[in-house]
Amino acid sequence: MSSKQFDLLPELKVNEHLNVHYDLVLKHIAPVLTDSRWEKIQKIANGRIYDVAVVLESIYDRGNISAVMRTAEALGFVNFHVIETQEKFKEANRVTQGSDKWVEVRKWKKSSDAIEHFKKNKIRLCVTTLEGGRPIDEVDFSQPCAFVLGNEKEGASREMIDAADERVFIPMNGFVQSFNISVAGALGLYHIQKELLKSRKNISDLNEEQKKILQAHYCMRSLDSAKDTLKELFERNKLNS
Repeated sequence: MSSKQFDLLPELKVNEHLNVHYDLVLKHIAPVLTDSRWEKIQKIANGRIYDVAVVLESIYDRGNISAVMRTAEALGFVNFHVIETQEKFKEANRVTQGSDKWVEVRKWKKSSDAIEHFKKNKIRLCVTTLEGGRPIDEVDFSQPCAFVLGNEKEGASREMIDAADERVFIPMNGFVQSFNISVAGALGLYHIQKELLKSRKNISDLNEEQKKILQAHYCMRSLDSAKDTLKELFERNKLNS
């Protein structure tokens, strides 16, 4: 299996003058980590999901974005897109609990740009909306897709709904018409994760090389001195980037 949406590069940036291949990172940085940290990195990389992108469109409350991010990361979803038509997004550290360090966030200024990106790459847009559509348990998430959540007041934009390949809703039995955005994200992503577990031996959609690239990135993020260590090693031993 190979993730269509995985976009981390095999060359990791140390500084503006030096890029280092993931093999060298694994060779020189992984051994510096504690055994428990390295084991955790390998385990987590083996469970990462990239081909279901989480997309948040025009969210007003930064805390809601951070809450969805934290839930997504905990469930293995790390391909995260934020459409910033409202004020600029800044992680609310109180809510993310460091999850922003472990997800890959891509930001868009306009919904049209994000839509164009997904359409161009043949990624299905599964947009949550109360306008028709199907219950989430009737939708197939096994193929590359983007799970889109709209803002707290109006939901997904008209532009996003019209572009949807699939309109999705989470069934409700009460008087209220919608869930809080962070709750909707948690319920939706939990359901998608369980459906993927039913259809795959391993929930991850990464191939072995992609997992190693991801491990290298996590090694770099786990060790504050990683960049200095690689720079010193390169200068001393003339390592090839």
